[in-house]
Amino acid sequence: MLFNKTQNQIIIEKVKLAQTRHQKAKGLMFENQKNFNYALVFDFEKEVRMQASLHMMFVFFPIVVLFLNSEKKIVEIAHLKPFQLNYTPKNKIQYAIELPEEKINQVQLNDVLEWK
Repeated sequence: MLFNKTQNQIIIEKVKLAQTRHQKAKGLMFENQKNFNYALVFDFEKEVRMQASLHMMFVFFPIVVLFLNSEKKIVEIAHLKPFQLNYTPKNKIQYAIELPEEKINQVQLNDVLEWK
């Protein structure tokens, strides 16, 4: 479950962790939009910027990406389009969370999140 501690509400019930190198490289590539009913969480293990760059190659639908610092506070929100070549966060982040586009109204900058 992805939970917004600041607003005291559940954002989405299902969470998947991109933990292995393969899972991180694949991300949402070739996923069917109908099956994307979860948050995909990337943990970069420390605050980074360039290593947190994302691409949308072979992702066939738009998504929202939340970029969080080491305290799990949202420091940037990005709307990514299908086949977008690259997006690099503007600041160092430790976590990136990919969400279905319709979940954007449940978060805002500086919200603190947690997941299980």
